Amino acid sequence: MTGMGNLLTAMVTPFDSDLQVDYDRAAALAVKLIEEGNDGLVVGGTTGESPTLSTEEKLELYRVVKDAVGDATVIAGTGSNNHAQTVELTRAASETDVDGIMLVGPYYNKPSPEGFYQHFSRAATVTDLPVIIYNVPGRTGKNIEASTIIRLAEDVPNIVAVKEASGDITQISEICAGTPDDFLVYSGDDAMTLPLLAVGGVGVISVVAHVVASAMAEMVSAFHAKDTQRAWEIHHKLLPIFDAAFLPSGNPACIKRALQICGFDCGGLRLPLVEASKADSERIRQVCQDLGLV
Repeated sequence: MTGMGNLLTAMVTPFDSDLQVDYDRAAALAVKLIEEGNDGLVVGGTTGESPTLSTEEKLELYRVVKDAVGDATVIAGTGSNNHAQTVELTRAASETDVDGIMLVGPYYNKPSPEGFYQHFSRAATVTDLPVIIYNVPGRTGKNIEASTIIRLAEDVPNIVAVKEASGDITQISEICAGTPDDFLVYSGDDAMTLPLLAVGGVGVISVVAHVVASAMAEMVSAFHAKDTQRAWEIHHKLLPIFDAAFLPSGNPACIKRALQICGFDCGGLRLPLVEASKADSERIRQVCQDLGLV
């Protein structure tokens, strides 16, 4: 296992009936996820509905989750498309007990490669914690090129990892080949985990590990133990849940529904997100039943 872990889950944010953050439920969910096989958690990321969380809510979530899970890794999602706010939240998060920082590519702004480099490198200087860059062009509107990640890995000592959700295996291969040996490459797409491991990645920052953590952990461990046959078997078995987590209702609506179906209700979603549709909910239920989760 790497220093931050090979299986991290991008944790949903539980809400109460008034759509206020349910911190007690968040603590309980965090403990559950670690007990089921996750090495750590990312708090306040996209799956945690970060765009609709206030700074105060994010900081309290970081504290509550870290208090709940103790030695397990907790990564604070502090990135946004506002550089000054990213710096401010990164600095504040670093004063809590979290173990690392995640910075998503600025969305909507569509920076140039130099803009990405300046944003990430400057934000990383305000913390001594390890920093993970998150590349998810399907949400942000702009890909962070392999050359930019390689440059950041070489120039900024505490930028130690990337969560790659570009879906471009050639780009991911270039990052694995071009970064230092101790630079960590995580899949940001559950279905791409096994292909990413095959080209030099270490693991995944997962969505489906909310409900299938033990299987995801076994798949990653099997691959690292060179039991590729077992890793393939688990990957194939989990294909339906990979798909069900990203039906048209989207993430996190689908995984919140899966959690509810599996007996751990985390409440609704804040607008502009809405709960999973009836059709998607039926599909998610069927997949969970087929996997023996309910």
